[in-house]
Amino acid sequence: MPTSSVPAKSVRSAQKGQQTKAVIVDAALALAAQIGLEGLSIGAVAELTKMSKSGVFAHFGSREELQISVVREYHARFEQEVFYPAIQASRGLPRLRAMFANWMKRTSTEIDSGCIYISGASEFDDRPGPVRDALVESVSIWQAAVYQAIVLAKAEGHLLPGADERQMAFEIHGLILALHYEARFLRVDGSIDRAHIGFDNILARNASPGAPGATRAAASKLRPVR
Repeated sequence: MPTSSVPAKSVRSAQKGQQTKAVIVDAALALAAQIGLEGLSIGAVAELTKMSKSGVFAHFGSREELQISVVREYHARFEQEVFYPAIQASRGLPRLRAMFANWMKRTSTEIDSGCIYISGASEFDDRPGPVRDALVESVSIWQAAVYQAIVLAKAEGHLLPGADERQMAFEIHGLILALHYEARFLRVDGSIDRAHIGFDNILARNASPGAPGATRAAASKLRPVR
């Protein structure tokens, strides 16, 4: 009985197209981390990848679509490095600590390379459109994950009954923003240590006695700030 199939040549062509597109997005992401999403252009990416402008354009169709693809790729890598490893930890404060530790690890490297979320917020905060929408969606997904981790920590009894989950999420996000500003822009020594201490202080105010991680919050006060 005859069966229909996609010709092998078409499959190879599609695979090659996807590989080429991945190379372009990777190069565009590296460039955007340094100069921002607004600095991206078909020409700049073509030069970086040693491709023709028409070749790059064929894969995206517009500068805007290239920018959106960069945002989505950044978000996918962020999830792989920060979120997915953290959910292997136990629910409650262990998972929240793992999320923050992974976030800090990534942030520490981005002090030199730049963060798409932070630079993008500055570039597109008052510019409605698909690129801003993609940034807002990505950041909102991550913020919701942090908030949910705090809610679960409270449900596990690791936080005091009066702990304000929204306030905790707000303060934790604020630590990352302050770290980027102080370490990347002002070049202040000891900023990474201060961010860690700030997180420990948040838990020290909100953790239930004897909860996993509560003793680490107290011990952090002994750590010197450089």
